[in-house]
Amino acid sequence: MERIEVNLETSRKDSYEIFIGEDIMERVGLITKVKNHADRHVIITDSNVNPLYGEMVRRKLGETALPVDIIEIPAGESSKSLDTVLDVVKQLVGLKVSRKSLLIALGGGVVGDVTGFIASIYMRSIPYVQIPTTLLAQVDSSVGGKTGVDLPEGKNLLGTFYQPRAVYIELSFLKTLSDKDFATGLAEIIKYGIISDYDLFELLENESNGIKKRNSSLVKSLVGRSCKIKAGIVEMDEKELGLRRILNFGHTLGHALEAASGYGLSHGEAVSVGMVGAAKISHRLDYLDSGSCTRIVDLIKHYDLPTTIPAGLKTAQIMAFTATDKKAIAGRLHFVLVKKIGVPFVTAEIPSGIVEGTIEELQA
Repeated sequence: MERIEVNLETSRKDSYEIFIGEDIMERVGLITKVKNHADRHVIITDSNVNPLYGEMVRRKLGETALPVDIIEIPAGESSKSLDTVLDVVKQLVGLKVSRKSLLIALGGGVVGDVTGFIASIYMRSIPYVQIPTTLLAQVDSSVGGKTGVDLPEGKNLLGTFYQPRAVYIELSFLKTLSDKDFATGLAEIIKYGIISDYDLFELLENESNGIKKRNSSLVKSLVGRSCKIKAGIVEMDEKELGLRRILNFGHTLGHALEAASGYGLSHGEAVSVGMVGAAKISHRLDYLDSGSCTRIVDLIKHYDLPTTIPAGLKTAQIMAFTATDKKAIAGRLHFVLVKKIGVPFVTAEIPSGIVEGTIEELQA
């Protein structure tokens, strides 16, 4: 079992550990009991994950001799809504959940974001832990304390920074993922290679056959390296005031594509196209050489991820959603670009027409 510490210097009580391995669920009850003084546990999961793992996790947590309840929400991005939040909160009240209770997010990014958001506001905050079941959630959304729900105007427009007490990454969960869901998680790992770790980028290039076959040692290495990168950045910039913004590479355009598609595009798919867009903008502005731009696009394509915008999404529609991006400052849209693989930067100095022109180039 690998352990990664997330040490938040501004608030030591919010520091926590990430546990990674293929036997984490065998120990989750004991670890949770030692690290928390809860009066009950409530698992929040979705309609896809609950039939697979809900009762197993309930049983493992039940070894602490505390009451364990399960609340199920519908699977899918549509559950990242205030309606879902209110429905879950009413169930928590009915279960007499107190400030000493512990919420457990069991699922992918939607479940983690919703559970974290509820934990941050219920009774002015109660503790929660993350048990991510998708590759994307394991390497990205479960770490760092970002929570949120969507509004019709855009993605994650309501949210908080609220750190979990722990993250338990059970690698065996990945065996039940479809090839498509596994690939969408690889999109975030590719992002880490582009913005932070050239060696990781090369590993993804050179070991693609083994990675696609989900070789256990390769997958464990990818998850561990990704979590270390994310943890290191979060430690230096918990509230996304500076350095942490580089984690949004591909996300400015990606989030707009998600919203414009009515969330028909998954997060990983949208970010994949967004990363292609960011690489092409970097090249158009003479920051990134053509060879590196081609390598980025080819790597994304090699893992069967989309590199073009689906037909039917109009440039004006996509640009309208970028305008509501929560990372805009003083009305100016900021993009994460790259000077070379492993060297990112953030800028609002994008000449007029460059973003629109790139979107049109990417349209299928």
